[in-house]
Amino acid sequence: MKMKRPGCTGTRRQFLLDTGMGFTGLALNAMMFKDGVAQAAPSTQDVLTAWQTGQAKAKSVIWMFMIGGTSHMESFDPKPELTKYAGKSIDETPYRDAADQTKINKILAEPGKEKREVFKKILPLIAGHKKYGRSGIEVSDLFPHIGGVADDISFLRGMWTIDNNHGAQLTFHTGRKIGDTGHPTVGAWASYGLGTLNANLPEFVVLGEPSADCCGRSFTFGSAYLGPEYGGVRLKVDPKNPLSFVHPADPKLTFEEQREAFSLIGELNQLSGIDYPTDAELNARIKAYELAFQMQMAVPGIMDFSKEPEHVKRLYGLDRKECLAFGSQCLAARRLVEQGVRFVQLFHGYSGNAGRWDHHKDIAKLMPPMCAEIDQPIAGLIHDLKQRGMLDETLVVWGTEFGRTPGAEFRDTNVSGSGRDHHPHGFTCLMAGGGTKGGFVHGATDELGFHAVEGRQYVTDLHATVLHQLGLNHRMMHPGRQRLEQDFGNVIKEVLV
Repeated sequence: MKMKRPGCTGTRRQFLLDTGMGFTGLALNAMMFKDGVAQAAPSTQDVLTAWQTGQAKAKSVIWMFMIGGTSHMESFDPKPELTKYAGKSIDETPYRDAADQTKINKILAEPGKEKREVFKKILPLIAGHKKYGRSGIEVSDLFPHIGGVADDISFLRGMWTIDNNHGAQLTFHTGRKIGDTGHPTVGAWASYGLGTLNANLPEFVVLGEPSADCCGRSFTFGSAYLGPEYGGVRLKVDPKNPLSFVHPADPKLTFEEQREAFSLIGELNQLSGIDYPTDAELNARIKAYELAFQMQMAVPGIMDFSKEPEHVKRLYGLDRKECLAFGSQCLAARRLVEQGVRFVQLFHGYSGNAGRWDHHKDIAKLMPPMCAEIDQPIAGLIHDLKQRGMLDETLVVWGTEFGRTPGAEFRDTNVSGSGRDHHPHGFTCLMAGGGTKGGFVHGATDELGFHAVEGRQYVTDLHATVLHQLGLNHRMMHPGRQRLEQDFGNVIKEVLV
């Protein structure tokens, strides 16, 4: 084979393609840092080490996001007063102050722009609710399986955010509003601060279809100025094709042929180093190909559930059609953290727009099947982690961009009082494991579920708590970048063991 001198960068890169190392998208970016850049900039490791507290309670995080805005009142913050005053105006109840527009606008980032009508005609709960476990925490009848593990969960009922539209999806992951897209997600900060536990796998993995373009898309799992090497790598729960962005350019190449090519590339890399000793990006790119090859070997096995016992698969609901998709994500998440992945981000409810949890109408018809898709898988994940002794070191977080309004939405002929509008003023998130309390409620909304009135926690408080439990100083910075005070959040100490 005739080649030009290997020290020529253009020829080397063409050679990579010619030998079947086709590798595109986020997977490449996520792997570029591993050895090449780290060796070229040793001070980076000193910076990261400075942010580690050495007091980690959790090794990994499973971060679940429901796209569209799950109703807190029909899930984990039931409000019987809604049924009591059904059909009446909020002004006709003892809670008329809740609908005061000044109070509503106070928390919004841009009240004029984001102003929405206050729908005052109260919509009753679409399902019953009851107390679960020794803790006696009330959970909607739409989530009986999660109710069954209530004693392992902290319910954060005082959450709030600043965006009254679906830009709040981006805010939930980065703490910034939709116009501030260039900011890292909580998963990226975790990856940046901790690094890997398994060199064959990314630190930060994304499962499921992320938010649509309207609501942040790749920014909802991106790393912004931290560098692409810390962004989430999307994987498919499919053992035959789990790596959307990692594959040989020539599908006829065997693994042995790829391995031989990598060996040759390593030798060429050493030769090029003589002529280009400071080309850290080139070195990092070569390392990325090697790691991509390792992922080709490791990831399909993780996504292959054939050796999982049937009772474990049933635990996640894989024998039920409605649970199969999200249950597979939850089981894959457990297998990934078992292999050392630091942060696994799960998305549920993608629809190409705001999301399937966006129930402006027909909530009584549309929400129950949505709940059935996730209820057993999430409870099964908590059960499985616990029985394996992994729950103490794995932090499970469930969230959504905001809640839904107590009042029925009347917007036009298509939205005629059968659903609920966006509601950033108070909603619920869940935390389990990773050094958090079980059977515990922190915060509260008022009797109608309108405003967070106790234990108020902004979304970056959730970020701060996650980073703290991972043993990181949640106020960490990136050299040359400035974060706002609100970006840091505050650790929610009340939910910690």
